[in-house]
Amino acid sequence: MSREPLLALAQAVGVLVDWTDFNGVERQVGRATIEAVLAALGHDPKAPQETLARLGRRGRGGLMIVQAGAPFSVASASGHARLTLENGQTLDLAASDGQISVTIETPGYHWLDVDEQRLSLAVCPARCLTPRDLLGRPGWGLGVQLYALSDSGAFGDFSSLAAFAKAAGAAGADALAISPTNALFPAAPQRCSPYSPSSRDRLNIMFADPSSIGGTAPAATGEALIDWSASAAAKLARLNAAYHVFAGDPRLDDFIAAGGQALRRHALFEALDERFAPTFGAGNWRAWPAPFRSPQSAEREADALGLGDRIGFFLFAQWLADLGLAQSQAAAKAAGLGLGLITDLAVGLDPGGAHAWSRPQDLMMGLTLGAPPDAFQAAGQAWGITSFAPDALIEGSYEPFLTTLRAALGHAGGVRIDHALGLGRLWVVPDGGGADQGAYLRYPIDDLLSLIALESHRAGAVVIGEDLGVVPPGFRERLAERGLLGMRVLPFERDTDGGFRPPGEWDSLAVAMTSTHDLAPVAGWWRGRDIDWRRRLDAPGDRDAETLERAAERQAFWQAADHAGLTRAPPTATDAPQAADAADAAVDLALELVAATPCELALIPIEDLAGLDEAPNLPGVVDLHPNWRRRLPQPSPALLASPQVAARLERLRAQRPR
Repeated sequence: MSREPLLALAQAVGVLVDWTDFNGVERQVGRATIEAVLAALGHDPKAPQETLARLGRRGRGGLMIVQAGAPFSVASASGHARLTLENGQTLDLAASDGQISVTIETPGYHWLDVDEQRLSLAVCPARCLTPRDLLGRPGWGLGVQLYALSDSGAFGDFSSLAAFAKAAGAAGADALAISPTNALFPAAPQRCSPYSPSSRDRLNIMFADPSSIGGTAPAATGEALIDWSASAAAKLARLNAAYHVFAGDPRLDDFIAAGGQALRRHALFEALDERFAPTFGAGNWRAWPAPFRSPQSAEREADALGLGDRIGFFLFAQWLADLGLAQSQAAAKAAGLGLGLITDLAVGLDPGGAHAWSRPQDLMMGLTLGAPPDAFQAAGQAWGITSFAPDALIEGSYEPFLTTLRAALGHAGGVRIDHALGLGRLWVVPDGGGADQGAYLRYPIDDLLSLIALESHRAGAVVIGEDLGVVPPGFRERLAERGLLGMRVLPFERDTDGGFRPPGEWDSLAVAMTSTHDLAPVAGWWRGRDIDWRRRLDAPGDRDAETLERAAERQAFWQAADHAGLTRAPPTATDAPQAADAADAAVDLALELVAATPCELALIPIEDLAGLDEAPNLPGVVDLHPNWRRRLPQPSPALLASPQVAARLERLRAQRPR
């Protein structure tokens, strides 16, 4: 078979055959990879010309995406049409030369009836709302790993989050960014990464708190690391006890009715996964008995397994979690946080989870997301998660994406979109292949950015696009044009000579941060805890050279703070990184430097505010580092009131007052 028809099919589907690696070297995807990717997307690579013809006949879905205030036209044989805005207002339109010209100023989801056909319109604003739009000034906030809160029990939950939000509001914060709250796998709590969810449309029931509808929350255990298996079993026991004494609530009935079939199927999946996990392992629905591998047949067969009570329990637990998150957002707003909570939307989901079981047609089954080889991962990365298929988004009028985005914004004043590069392209790897044998797959970025802007306005929320790593030219500018805030993280904000950029030169339409969950906090960076971990894990690289480089970086950091007029003392102990006073001073300076930037929002992870030195997560490691298990050393009110933390909060308030 000639290569040309295959390349034409790849181009039509969005597989980028030619791409540039991190060194600027032009690369080309091999034929075997092209064929494997196309086949996984449901296209026959052995008959590319026939497949191309079929693609030419496919529908574009029923949603027309246009810009508010920009004219567009549609053909009309009858010469007239009627526009219906979502508020019920109607407008009759007449054609000229067989075309009806329309300009709609009001953003929203509207309808155009023309020639006995109804067109759905998404009329989108030019850009998202930003913190300055909503606050009228630059703001600041805190970031926290929700599970790490230590106010009660063995791990944080939504009641802990509400308490932390109240304390943050009292401290003068405008926002509270939290780790993902998406549904994981109750049948396998040790699978605790919040970035490998079972569903992004539902919540993690482990964060539900039965005491929110009566009873007393358990005392904090005091353990520094979470034992997920034991602590999740205890939480499930509390939830089950609450369910079996629950007398009913109209709010639960309304929640189930609003969730409809999608919610009921999620509860059915969790009940089935609980039943089959001892035999097949959790999240392994493709190995279940045949009648239960699809939701349609499983709904018919569920009664035979006697799962009615368990389905009811998981519906109750979802409602309790949703109630808790709503109460947390209400507590945040009542405490004075102008934005409230900022949730986190994972880039993908587990192909063995509830979404993949209930709606596999939405996803790229047979492909895993990842990253091509780079300077840090010579073999590339395969993350074991998948995401929406571009064709499914377009043909489904973007409903799967909109459902997920709305879930993230349902009880929040903002959302962080993880790996925002995926709005334009994702590195996909065929199942069973090496991570270096993947390809970039193009996504309809213009449509997605338009819809994000519309949902931002409808929710009154800001949108952060995580744009770290190797970024294609022009991508950050494209996000900024549409009002998505990029992430500017202190360790990465460097000049071409390696020095730290002055705070005044940071981008304004961005979130300024001292670190992220994947990086050592400032104190850990100063002390070289990340280097210590690489030494312990025998990771590739020269530890002695890294230690020398870190000493130079500490000096450069201090000089940057000094040039910005922030230092109050000479660079003492830059050659003695273990000295507590040196690390504490570095943390103080890092917070002040980030707050001094023109970025519309400064977000300080709680690990940096408290001067902790261990990262929540060490990428690429599963069991050798306690990923997603560390708890904060004190309950949130006491932690924020401690003298050193209180002094840092006072300086943040002075630099970015309400």
